[in-house]
Amino acid sequence: MRIPPIQCLLTFEALARLRSVTQTSEELCVTPSAVSHRVKQLEQIIGTKLFGRADFSLTTEGSEYLAHVREGLTNLQKFPGAASAPGKRKLKLAVTPTFSRSILMPRLRQFMEAYPEIDITLQVSIPLLDVVAEDADLTIRFGTGRYADVEYVCLMKDEVTPLASPAYIRENGPFDTPEDLKTAALLRSPLEPWRTWFAAHDLDWPEPVDGSSFNDIGLMCDAAAQGLGIGLVRLKLAAQWIENGSLERVSARTVPSPHAHYLCWRTGAMDRWECTAFAEWLKKSVA
Repeated sequence: MRIPPIQCLLTFEALARLRSVTQTSEELCVTPSAVSHRVKQLEQIIGTKLFGRADFSLTTEGSEYLAHVREGLTNLQKFPGAASAPGKRKLKLAVTPTFSRSILMPRLRQFMEAYPEIDITLQVSIPLLDVVAEDADLTIRFGTGRYADVEYVCLMKDEVTPLASPAYIRENGPFDTPEDLKTAALLRSPLEPWRTWFAAHDLDWPEPVDGSSFNDIGLMCDAAAQGLGIGLVRLKLAAQWIENGSLERVSARTVPSPHAHYLCWRTGAMDRWECTAFAEWLKKSVA
């Protein structure tokens, strides 16, 4: 039997994984018609239909062939490979602590089950303290999105609102109006300044300079849960504290955070299959 062209195999693998001609064409930097042509060419060469329906679900033969294709691609990619784990692709990620705990870790098992051929090394990155992972393949940053040294895509925007423990609210509340925060213990973080909340409520208050300060949002959530004060926190990052009841909303209102989470990479990183696979998975997972 004729050996299929490598571009046909790469296209088949990507389309089976993404189940979208548009996303496959974007990942491989080809036109949608090229994706369709390559798949048809592959089906003609091997003499069987690979996709059964319009949603790109695989036929039984397609599923079996996909396993062989992925095995073959992995074997081709392993040279030069890591001696400690032949055939495994290595992916180094640098993430901020609270994003890792609240967003990435609860979802990471899904990625590892979908891509068992990829080994992940997870490293903590705290740009405010110049703790960065220089050799990371992909980095998750929190900020304005103006990064001249890397390519990037916005992963997740969020809204902020004041949060406190039920006990703190009970003992120091109620906080019926924004002005009621005037005498409250406001927990501070350079990652989420209070001026965002003040400006949204037309309060001409300066940024607090007194009180406890935290360079990690997760630590601030833990402090607020212990009744130390009120923290201005992004709702998605604080979801686990809200769900377990250790934090409650002080106000029903939310305000868009001026910052967002971005996935960043050096030029050329997306030429590697494992980087593209993780980036596409993460964008869908946090959407």
